[in-house]
Amino acid sequence: MTEQIARTEKQLGAIVRRVRKQASLSQGGLGDRIHLRQGTVSRIEAGEPAVQLRTLMAALSALDLEIVIRPRTKGSAADIEDLF
Repeated sequence: MTEQIARTEKQLGAIVRRVRKQASLSQGGLGDRIHLRQGTVSRIEAGEPAVQLRTLMAALSALDLEIVIRPRTKGSAADIEDLF
């Protein structure tokens, strides 16, 4: 998998959704892996800002993903959105 950039909750949710689908998992299947309801997985994928960091990190771990912190590139959020 190539690196993907997310600058907003919605962009991060889109990445989670894309990787979940590539893994042939339903929202419920991902939720079962980390003991979450399907609705919680849906909220993560929708980019809802009220999702707890612990919950997001569990979902990323279940999908074999990690967050990398680095200096921000100069592209705008709209440029990043074009990648989706």
